[in-house]
Amino acid sequence: MPGKVTFTIIKPGAVDRNLTGPILSKINEAGFVIKALKYTKLKKEQACEFYQEHEGKPFYDYLTDFMSTSPIVVAILEKENAVNDFRKLIGSTDPLEAEEGTIRKLFAESKTHNAIHGSDSDASAIRESDFFFSRVERF
Repeated sequence: MPGKVTFTIIKPGAVDRNLTGPILSKINEAGFVIKALKYTKLKKEQACEFYQEHEGKPFYDYLTDFMSTSPIVVAILEKENAVNDFRKLIGSTDPLEAEEGTIRKLFAESKTHNAIHGSDSDASAIRESDFFFSRVERF
């Protein structure tokens, strides 16, 4: 049975372009409840740790460099079927392939600057939430 929690990151490019408010608005309109929210900046080492599962892939160095360039907004979101519904809301990684009305279609600049991250599984949502939030901050 799918869980009720997912995790998201509004990425540096979207934060730099002042899209945090419009993106959070789309998330709220889709019925997600924001359970925890934080404005923060990753150090390169933290980005490497967070994206450790991608180490060795061609995009890893670029991704970890990009994610540590400027501030991000991280959030824990709650809704029935959270992970799957959020993946539908954000759309395809490539905004050219994303469905109309999805966050990436509306706000992404490119496949590598796609505005937002969403957990790909319930297990990832928990791991990613724990990376950024203590239990006290979460609820």
